[in-house]
Amino acid sequence: MSPRFDDYRPPLRVEGGLRARSTRGAIGQSWWSRRFVEVLESFALGSRLTRGRAYARRGQVLRLDVSPGKVTAEVQGSRPRPYPVRIGLAAYPEKVWRRLESELAGQAFFSARLLAGDLPAELEELFVEAGAPLFPAEIDELDQSCGCPDFAVPCKHLAATFYLLAEAFDADPFHLLHWRGRSRAELLDRLRTLRGAVADGGVLGAGAASVPGAGPDPAATTGVPVVGAARALAGVPAVEPDEDLDRFWLAPVALPDRPPTLATGPELLLRQLGSPGAAIGGPGLAERLRRAYREFGSTEGASPTEFGRAEGAR
Repeated sequence: MSPRFDDYRPPLRVEGGLRARSTRGAIGQSWWSRRFVEVLESFALGSRLTRGRAYARRGQVLRLDVSPGKVTAEVQGSRPRPYPVRIGLAAYPEKVWRRLESELAGQAFFSARLLAGDLPAELEELFVEAGAPLFPAEIDELDQSCGCPDFAVPCKHLAATFYLLAEAFDADPFHLLHWRGRSRAELLDRLRTLRGAVADGGVLGAGAASVPGAGPDPAATTGVPVVGAARALAGVPAVEPDEDLDRFWLAPVALPDRPPTLATGPELLLRQLGSPGAAIGGPGLAERLRRAYREFGSTEGASPTEFGRAEGAR
């Protein structure tokens, strides 16, 4: 049979493949995975994504690995050997990540959420303002390749990898940051170091421009960049004590129009801990715990009788 038409046969059935948790409708639950899928679907890739979604739900993806600058996978098609898949996306250089880490460490809100294993929605805007967007803006930013004979890019094997990648972002948002060049351990260690410099009496951040009468620039005297309140107050001129009363109720810097959101999902602990090892259940254990957390959340506030009825119905 011609190799070109051989690939149009149904794919070989897979046992133990990475099956998408979503069985119908859209894939992606967190804001970051939904945003990733929205970006892909905005490229107008048509039916290729639909076929890829079906592959992802059938468990045709055998392996998925995320590393700085690339995602690699193996997808079982109609031939005996799985197809190797690669999706490249530029990882940001060290200089860019140092600047991003300084910004993140300078705001306790971001540091607290990241250290808790969560990504606040405001993070996307911070990365854009730093000139390092989290998500690709054009399809050409993605370097895609698959070992199948299909000339379409993305083919259904690449599309299936995209959808499984979105669910991997759901399970551990640090996969997205790792793809861009920073692993969970590296980023969190760096944030702890930068935040610890403040706790020890130092100041962090890019340093504020000096203002006449404001005193020495903390960044110049300590050698450590200034972040957070230290950055905001570093350039504020000194005032006389009697003027302090007039300024007491005024904010030293402009406040944001919209405060950061603090709502988190019931799976925050699972994202913070990362995927369990294969010896204790691997991704399957994480999925069972995730479902249990959702069930506990859906029955929160129910009486014991109502809870028992709900469990009996299930």
